[in-house]
Amino acid sequence: MGRVFVVNLEGKVYSCKHCKTHLALYEDIVSKSFHCRHGKAYLFSKVVNVSAGEKEDRMMMTGLHTVADIFCVGCGSIVGWKYESAHERNQKYKEGKSVLERFKVSGPDGSNYWISHGRHVGGSDPEDV
Repeated sequence: MGRVFVVNLEGKVYSCKHCKTHLALYEDIVSKSFHCRHGKAYLFSKVVNVSAGEKEDRMMMTGLHTVADIFCVGCGSIVGWKYESAHERNQKYKEGKSVLERFKVSGPDGSNYWISHGRHVGGSDPEDV
């Protein structure tokens, strides 16, 4: 393995909640309407400082997709997944984009989401208050 170079972003940054490594910018959010096991998830057009796991086919709420889990390069925590390919025409817009799970990242204001007994209970995004 070689040396890992970390990209530092400027602006409203989403970062790994464990090690604070920068992952994405607010302005690169495509959609806040995604969901995962732990609650909310956001689709981003661009993420940085992640490595991708093995590609696999997963049946998701919107159909079959080929995805790869993405991991923070700072600490190795899984932070979401990347859409490699969509098998349905109306889902093709997701290809090449990444989803960050809000439970696993800190928001631009440093806020975290948390879960209690398997459900989403709080956050700081305007639509959640």
